[in-house]
Amino acid sequence: MDTIEREDGGRNMDVSGSVPPARGGEPDAPTDSLAYEGVWRFTAPAVEESVPQARRAVRDLLGRQGVPAPQDLVYSLLLIVSELVTNSVRHAALLSPEVAVEVAIGREWVRVAVEDNHPYRPKALEADFGQTGGRGLLLVREVTREAGGVCDVEHTSTGGKVIWAALPLTAPAPAPVPAPAPSGPAV
Repeated sequence: MDTIEREDGGRNMDVSGSVPPARGGEPDAPTDSLAYEGVWRFTAPAVEESVPQARRAVRDLLGRQGVPAPQDLVYSLLLIVSELVTNSVRHAALLSPEVAVEVAIGREWVRVAVEDNHPYRPKALEADFGQTGGRGLLLVREVTREAGGVCDVEHTSTGGKVIWAALPLTAPAPAPVPAPAPSGPAV
């Protein structure tokens, strides 16, 4: 696995609190950016051993940068990275012997993306309890949604694809619980 390197210029997270932009067109980092903000990218061969290595590299990066992420958010990000790298290894290795993992950290968001050179754009499958696989993207979508984040699949300019998920650093507010109906004698 290649060393994680910080990307200078070009692709930084939107620190305004809105959903971070996907590929291209990201604004420049503000001058008051926090120490943990930035974009890091590494590549790995499209082999099974790269899955735990990618997960470990992302976990270590978050810790090294001092990202103020709750433990459940870190677990969600690591699950997403595992699923996305696994998909690239299993389904794209023939056309993409290498996968790229990008971690973009902003003031309020962490975005992980996995890119490969395979042109097929997968869709999240619905739960089919008769199948033993094929639900990785469904899992990514649900984990992302539960965390209050967003995810998408996009084509790259080179004909491949990038699948990304952005999660907020703070937990979403819990849904309000409706007040119980007043109890009284039934009429």
